[in-house]
Amino acid sequence: MYQKDTCDLLKECNTGIKMAVDAIDDVLPNVQSTKLKDTLTACKKEHESFGNETHELLLKNHQKDEEPSMMAKGMSWMKTNLKMSVNPGDDTIANLISTGCDMGVRTLYKTLNDCTNASQEAKSLVKKVIASEEALSADMRAYL
Repeated sequence: MYQKDTCDLLKECNTGIKMAVDAIDDVLPNVQSTKLKDTLTACKKEHESFGNETHELLLKNHQKDEEPSMMAKGMSWMKTNLKMSVNPGDDTIANLISTGCDMGVRTLYKTLNDCTNASQEAKSLVKKVIASEEALSADMRAYL
């Protein structure tokens, strides 16, 4: 159970990290504010670092990381592009990013609560990702 919970937690975290990096990549070309662009770029780099850490932990547990489902990626891309075409601007970007952060935080908390036997190392990493997502969501409020 210990390894299964650890792997399940890490896989969910890894999927969320990849979705976050893709979402930031999708909106960055449309960002107008230099400060917002800097915030998103820094967050993307932090998430890439989390992704590397997650990947290493998965390998340590003899698992491969997986890509988010094509359906999830496609739906996210369509939502982003539709909203940006209707109302381009930093407020729309902030709304999209904060919504994604909130979804990620809820998913990670649920998985963390479900995977009670996961390693402390995996739990610690997930808690760092949650803190980062919560901070980014709070940062987005200035642009709404």
